[in-house]
Amino acid sequence: MQIAVGPQWLGRVCSGSGEPLDAGPPVFTPQRSPVAGYPINPAARATPRDPITTGLSIIDGLATLVRGQKLPIFSVGGLPHLELATQIAAQASAGDEPFAVIFAAMGITHTDATMVREGLEERASSGDLALFLNTADDPIVERVLTPRIALTIAEHLAFVEGRHVLVVMADMTSYCEAVREVSAARGETPSRRGYPGYLYSDLASIYERAGRINGRPGSITQIPVLTMPAGDITHPVPDLTGYITEGQLVLTQERHVRGLYPPFEPLQSLSRLMRLGAGPGRTRDDHLDIAGQIYALASEARRAADLADLVGEDALGEDDHGFLEAGAALDDILIAQGRWETRSLDQTLDRAWRVASAVPRRQLSMHPGRLVDAHYVEGAGDGSSPTG
Repeated sequence: MQIAVGPQWLGRVCSGSGEPLDAGPPVFTPQRSPVAGYPINPAARATPRDPITTGLSIIDGLATLVRGQKLPIFSVGGLPHLELATQIAAQASAGDEPFAVIFAAMGITHTDATMVREGLEERASSGDLALFLNTADDPIVERVLTPRIALTIAEHLAFVEGRHVLVVMADMTSYCEAVREVSAARGETPSRRGYPGYLYSDLASIYERAGRINGRPGSITQIPVLTMPAGDITHPVPDLTGYITEGQLVLTQERHVRGLYPPFEPLQSLSRLMRLGAGPGRTRDDHLDIAGQIYALASEARRAADLADLVGEDALGEDDHGFLEAGAALDDILIAQGRWETRSLDQTLDRAWRVASAVPRRQLSMHPGRLVDAHYVEGAGDGSSPTG
């Protein structure tokens, strides 16, 4: 199958097969490309670099998304992963460089489709977003095509038009279930949990279309969103996705029940390419240091909380009480964010320093002294500093 490619898709709302849903005319362009795409020569791949900011502190500060990266979101049914994906698509930016967003929704309900359209209406009207909606009652074969159509359009925008393109795909579990149904209908031999044995290579044919190419402008960055059935991270879909992608952002039911949005679990989330897109010359000189310190404090806070469950909080020492306070500050100051709140990177890193300042200076072992002197917030750990 081939599809027309070009910037004419931007600003449009279409079905999963590219048919208009916005009362506009069909998209016709002089150039057409196969939806299967062309393999990228590994020797021609350029190293991903430079950040894409999402406006979400937990991603920009602790698991920075890098241009050319594929960074999945692992979730569970009932969590607000689709709202989060919509917020990322609405807020993401590559600074002053040409940028576009392709949002591919697969197997969602009509209620969710309406929510996504309303959430992305403003960005679509600005002409730098294309939206593809495959609902649960649409054909299964269309669901298999949707991410490929989105990526084919993204490849032209990135490698011909010179844009940095973010492709958000939700829900990849629905896509994999469609692949399983098609495979069963063809009488193919099933493998793990009924999925075909080629599911790994099928997913790779989608995820590996992210990246940068030497000598070509632009980049393709992917955020696949998937739900883990029963929260099982060893399920074939998250398991195989984890092998192919470069990190993961994990949402948990426990943090959602506590009313935290977005309900990220920082100790399970990471971006393996963060060092290529953050730090001196790319974000801020203190970015990598403060991110490492926050992870260290989150780990100590978890240890202190487990110890408090065992012996009681009153039996904890002064340092452990400080770590508990830092853990609470991490949730309240850095992670918790409004559903349509956008934070600049400077705001995110300043909040991270307020979290780190919940413990005494001597506990901040991940920084050069000059950074602590420049950013430490005196009084943040004694209740005298605002936490909003």
